[in-house]
Amino acid sequence: MAENYTSEITQFLQAYKAAHTDVEQRQRDGRARLWDKPQDPELAESFKQARVRQSPYVYQNS
Repeated sequence: MAENYTSEITQFLQAYKAAHTDVEQRQRDGRARLWDKPQDPELAESFKQARVRQSPYVYQNS
């Protein structure tokens, strides 16, 4: 590809971000609200130990 080529979607995103300057901050806020949570290693280990092994043939009667 040519060095000066930008796709239509890249052009759209650049124009959108220029028109809506707060979009990146709103994305960071949304990510922090949904995904960036502190992890508790003890709780994760207890979840791991509590898992029940699934049989290889789920739909077959035993």
